[in-house]
Amino acid sequence: MTTYVILSRLAPDSFKDTKEFKRTAATVAEMIKSQCPGVKWKESYAALGRFDVVDIVEAKDVKDVEKAAMLIRAYGHATTETLQATPWHAFVDAL
Repeated sequence: MTTYVILSRLAPDSFKDTKEFKRTAATVAEMIKSQCPGVKWKESYAALGRFDVVDIVEAKDVKDVEKAAMLIRAYGHATTETLQATPWHAFVDAL
């Protein structure tokens, strides 16, 4: 399995109150779970700075991660940037 980091930035007008955001987040999570079974969610973090959300996922096929990112964009009202990540020890060992 390959690790990916999905960085999301919420659109300023994506929600008016926190309850609406919670519903949207739950809907997007359920859509990804049902439509992207090859994506294993590891962690999600709220972040300060350029991105609002950092998701760590694993998948065998990058196409599954691409679809998950598009669902976040379409239904989560966000922009995304996706990075492939190598565990530090594996990176150092390969040097």
